[in-house]
Amino acid sequence: MVAEGRQRIDKWLFFSRAVKSRSLAAKLVVAGRVRINRDKAAQASDMVRPGDVLTITLERRIFIWKVLGTGTRRGPAEEARTLYEDISPPPAPKSEAIPDAIPALREAGSGRPTKKQRRETDRLLGED
Repeated sequence: MVAEGRQRIDKWLFFSRAVKSRSLAAKLVVAGRVRINRDKAAQASDMVRPGDVLTITLERRIFIWKVLGTGTRRGPAEEARTLYEDISPPPAPKSEAIPDAIPALREAGSGRPTKKQRRETDRLLGED
């Protein structure tokens, strides 16, 4: 029994093209990567309705979507975009973004010895 104007979160994520399948949507919800109005969605059967704000975490990106309607099918992308309004903040420009990996800093010559340096050490120790 489905209340009018409400839809399961896994179906809604599938219809809005946030994920490729309903099973992936259910896994996303159970993993705690979806919030409905700032509360974690505990089950794939949690209901959403127009006006709810969803926070979805997908691969290093966070989407904040306001639900505008419920879907009836997984249609083309243009139809899927009518289900939500994207209120996510714009991503930071590449120049201002914090790099994922900060290169290690070390003094010159403080790493592994080169082949030439190892030969010199061997000659010094008499291990020719």
